[in-house]
Amino acid sequence: MQPPPSFRPPLVLGIAGGSGSGKSTIARAVLEALPPGSGVMLQQDHYYRPQTHLPESERESVNYDHPDALELDLMTQHLDALRSGKSIQRPTYDFTVHDRAKDGVLVEPAAIIVVEGILVLADERLRSRFEVKLYVDTDPDIRVMRRIRRDLEHRGRSFGQIRKQYYESVRPMHLAFVEPSKRFADIVIPEGGQNQVALDFLLSFVRQRASEGG
Repeated sequence: MQPPPSFRPPLVLGIAGGSGSGKSTIARAVLEALPPGSGVMLQQDHYYRPQTHLPESERESVNYDHPDALELDLMTQHLDALRSGKSIQRPTYDFTVHDRAKDGVLVEPAAIIVVEGILVLADERLRSRFEVKLYVDTDPDIRVMRRIRRDLEHRGRSFGQIRKQYYESVRPMHLAFVEPSKRFADIVIPEGGQNQVALDFLLSFVRQRASEGG
């Protein structure tokens, strides 16, 4: 189905940064500042490749912080569909079993699209589609403590599993892919959602664009 003649392309924000930096906090703040139905979020975490072919005991050893662990082609296709005014069936990833869930989620197009994930600025295909590129820059000690808490409370991991994953993949991949992508950002936000001045400026800009229809 083609969009109506009056269709205006949406504003697409790309938000990157290390694990635990506060990307999701900023993304949620943007959506909460908008009128209902004006904003939608596309999270990189839902685009991990299915691991059904691997025994559960082997899934933990997959390097989930490398770009190859993600279906970025599919994510790009879905972003293009939303930008064209079309709805998508977004996949859902279950971190407790390290595999894609059976059921996806219907996502409708909106005037503001927020794309969030550690590698969204590292991938040229995604990056080229962002009108505004943000990088959330937070102290590594704060990021690792947030990650430990998240994985313990919400992803069913043990401290030993978290520690192993951090040193074997999270930290090396951050240095190899995530941190270098900061150079592509239009705006760098220190301390993420705790930076109220930067957040206020961002929300003011987004509200204005939403009132204009994208």
